[in-house]
Amino acid sequence: MKYFLLFPIFLALSSPTLGQSIPVGAFSSGDFSGWTEKSFKGHTIYEVVKDQELRKSVVRAQTQDAASGRFKKITIDLSRTPILNWSWKIEKPYTGIDENTKAGDDFPVRVYVVVERGFLGLSTKALNYVWASKNLIGASWSNPFTSQARMLAVNSGAADTGTWVAHKRNVRDDLKAAFGEDFTEIHLVAIMTDGDNSGQQARAWYGDISFSEK
Repeated sequence: MKYFLLFPIFLALSSPTLGQSIPVGAFSSGDFSGWTEKSFKGHTIYEVVKDQELRKSVVRAQTQDAASGRFKKITIDLSRTPILNWSWKIEKPYTGIDENTKAGDDFPVRVYVVVERGFLGLSTKALNYVWASKNLIGASWSNPFTSQARMLAVNSGAADTGTWVAHKRNVRDDLKAAFGEDFTEIHLVAIMTDGDNSGQQARAWYGDISFSEK
């Protein structure tokens, strides 16, 4: 199970002014501090590199039959800043996998948000925005390892491979659609490039991550 579900919460509450953006990953400034590694199998290599197309720094992820992510603990008030903004790029999608199964639960890129709650995190929820290799854009499904996590495909297959793709998602709305509850806070943001279940390799890039009012 590759989810950051059971971490103690010692978080800084972000309080933006009206219209302000809350930076979560300021990778373009070369800053990758505060993003802690969590390994599930082996180590995905994450490093800050200069992207020639964007002419700024990004995080490059490379994995070979491994699964480790980087997470940042931060409390976001979704009643004020519900919009998650990020960009990413992949070298290629995975082939021959079924993401609805444990053997196919691998993604060249994923960004996910976590709602921590309940005793020992037993009621914690995680929503994964993923670049699917088989499932179509807009598909949503329960993670094959745990019902506490839902997957949402925002890219799919080879379309846009090798191209930077920017996303804006209303996390509050997406969480409600995924779990049937209205969550007003999230407590952790994570990125992960993994290929451990299918034994495949991937190379991908992550741009800045932030929350905003709209």
